[in-house]
Order: sequence, then structure tokens, then C-alpha cells
Amino acid sequence: MDLDMLNMFVIAGGTLAIPILAFVASFLLWPSALIRIYYWYWRRALGMQVRYANYDDYQFCYSYRGRPGFRPSILMLHGFSAHKDMWLSIVKFLPKNLHLVCVDMPGHEGTTRSDLDDYSISGQAKRIHQFVECIKLNRKPFHLVGTSMGGNVAGVYAAQYPEDICSLTLICPAGLPSTTDSKFIKQLRELQESKRIDRIPLIPSTPEEMADMLKLCSYVRFKVPQQILQGLVDVRIPHNEFYRKLFLEIVDEKSRHSLHENMSKIKAPTQVIWGKQDQVLDVSGASVLASAIPDCHVYILENCGHSVVVERPRKTANLILEFLALLHSIDNNKKQA
Repeated sequence: MDLDMLNMFVIAGGTLAIPILAFVASFLLWPSALIRIYYWYWRRALGMQVRYANYDDYQFCYSYRGRPGFRPSILMLHGFSAHKDMWLSIVKFLPKNLHLVCVDMPGHEGTTRSDLDDYSISGQAKRIHQFVECIKLNRKPFHLVGTSMGGNVAGVYAAQYPEDICSLTLICPAGLPSTTDSKFIKQLRELQESKRIDRIPLIPSTPEEMADMLKLCSYVRFKVPQQILQGLVDVRIPHNEFYRKLFLEIVDEKSRHSLHENMSKIKAPTQVIWGKQDQVLDVSGASVLASAIPDCHVYILENCGHSVVVERPRKTANLILEFLALLHSIDNNKKQA
């Protein structure tokens, strides 16, 4: 082998080694950076674009795909301590010609965080209404989707701004009283009795606590490497003080049963999706909603926990699409009658 050929192999080997070493270094030393890159890549692959909208001095961060058309736009509200990218697993299974909007909830990720803001459920619903007006999403009634805390906000939004929405999907929503205590509620009671309320199970600060939270939220047991658990914790730790404040706000008497207090005012056709093995919010909440909302379609998913969006994304996406198709068919029949 001559010297030129040897140099070519050395250069080629070095070129390949650099990204491989960078990936290994990121995985071992900066797993949180790798997680951010992962979401950035996934958004690009799915065609989701990030934008900002301002209401006075308040900034909303959101991602979107598609343009408003003959079918309703879809606005998605994430849960406690999550962010807009949690919906990517469902976006993957939705048609590209649907207009989708995923917003960071008040105080989360790229949306303004202020100590003066009202983080009660009704306060968050008011902020989301401001966001809707900012991007003119309510030029035509849209379909609203919310999960967990976001489901509580979505239900209250539907009750307070009925003219904005044409239909509603609530996924394991918070804000309902339950006759059966979930594992999470039992843990909270034990912490209150021992005066260790600072150890909230949904606010992990170590990889071990993160693993426990994932087990609490999911029926499916995901095998998550220690480095990824560390990265997930590293991303959250700077925000944990805010999460604690927010959590105490949404479990306060003002917000604890907000959805229950407003559900009789919901007039839009409503879809409820719940994991049967939900250990955070008991599945009995589905029957509470079904008994109060006139046009309510309930779907209980077997072998699924609280993280429905992550555990059953294809099924959830299909249920939403089937629900919208059913409503479209009913609407057409009414016009023809």
C-alpha cells in the first residue's frame, strides 16, 4: 500500500471517528444535550416548526404543522412538567395535511414564566385563550386535546370559551374527584402525614427518582439506560422549584376539582381516553365525565397507564381521527336532512 493510499484511509477513519466520539462523549458526559438534539431532530423529521407569539409582554412558544383547511385545526395541551414535544409520538401518526398546534403551557419550556402569573387551572385556561387569539386559531372552531393537567385546562377552556371549539379530547384528565384513590394519591397522603411534601413523586431530582416516576406513570416497563435517566433529570432540575410551586397551585382547592366544577358546562362533543391501569389519576374519572357531558365517547385502553401519549401513540392518534371523522359524518347528515 503506497503512502497516499494510507493517508486516505487515515483521513477517512478520522472523519468517521470524530462524530462517533462526539456521540459517545455526549452520551456519557452530556446526556441532557443529547436529549435536546433528539427532540430537535424528531421535530424536523416530522415537519414541525417552532414559532413564538406575543400577547403584550407575554411570550408563547409553540410548534405547528400544516395550514388551516376544511378540517378543524387541532390544538394540543401537554401535562404537568412536560412540553410541546411530548406530542411528537402522536404527531407521527397524524396526516400531514392536518393543521396541528402544540403549545408550551404557561411557565413551561419556551413560554413565559413569571412569579406574578396565575397558574391556577382557570388562569392557565385564560392564558391559552390569549394564545389562541394571538395566532387567530379561533377564526374557525378547532378541536382541543389535553392530557393530565392539560386535560383539566382543556375541559375548563371548553366550558369557558365554548364558541372557540368544535370538539374536545380529554386524555386521563386531572381535576376530578375519585371514589378510588390511585397509587399516586396514596403516596401524596403518606408524604403529607410525614410532612415530606417536598418529595413529590412527579418531581424527580435523581436518576432513581426518575425511574420511579416512569414506573408510576407507565404500565409498559421501558428499559431506560442510566445515562438517559441522568439526562432526563438534568433537563428538569433547573425547573424543579417552579414545578413544586405549580403543583401546589393546581392541587389547591381553587384548582383541584376544576374540571368537575365545569364539566356540566361543556357542550362540545367530547372524547375521553384513559389508560385502565393509570396509577396517577384513577380511571373511574372517565365514568364521572360520561355521566355529566351529553355527547361523550369513552375509550378505556387495556394494559396502559397514565402516559397514554407515550405508551399507545398510534392507538390514540387513530381514536382522535375516528372521532373527528364521526363528527364530520354526523355534521354532513344534518346538513342533508
